Amino acid sequence: MNWLFAPPSTDDLTQLLKAWRFWLLGTLLGALIGATVYYVAPPPYRARATVTVDFNLEQAWPQETDRQQFYYLERETRKLEEIAWSDAVMQAVAAQVSGVPVRELRGGKLLLGQPGDGGWHFYADDRNPKRAAALASAWAQVFTEQVRSAVAASSGLESYIQVTVTQAADLPVSRRVSLSTYALAGAVGLLTLSALVILFAGGRDHRES
Repeated sequence: MNWLFAPPSTDDLTQLLKAWRFWLLGTLLGALIGATVYYVAPPPYRARATVTVDFNLEQAWPQETDRQQFYYLERETRKLEEIAWSDAVMQAVAAQVSGVPVRELRGGKLLLGQPGDGGWHFYADDRNPKRAAALASAWAQVFTEQVRSAVAASSGLESYIQVTVTQAADLPVSRRVSLSTYALAGAVGLLTLSALVILFAGGRDHRES
């Protein structure tokens, strides 16, 4: 068993190069297996809606330091994230898109991307592409309504914050993971396995000789 823990040698490299047909075949077979898995058990669809969030830093902190602006932005961003995942927003989304309980929305079906000053992306995953689009659209619109209401009522949010739904109709919908990713994962996985088989067989041959 000592050969298993021995450092790589030129013989190992030579063994791999001689068996290039084997690991090339393994790579192609792995890509084929990955593609087959994609079509047999495809990943869910993902839709994306977009809301533009403007914190208006130049108005909120016109003469303050960058550090103070940073803390202001971080604080208000956390507040908006809490609103996005609040009971009121989740329940409203579940009411608009029937058949999806709140626990599933919070359990990975919804994903909030790139929170900060600018475009906020509201992602929704579902096996049904139309439902994924409906979830993402509803989430973006309900979030916007809740934030505007909170700003107007001065209930914890700065009055300078402005939110606008910029994309909630005809949303882009695609598979959460692409076919090429599945094929690449299969190819890399079987390529690695093929290399290990070659090295194992070569090491065993050296030990027996």
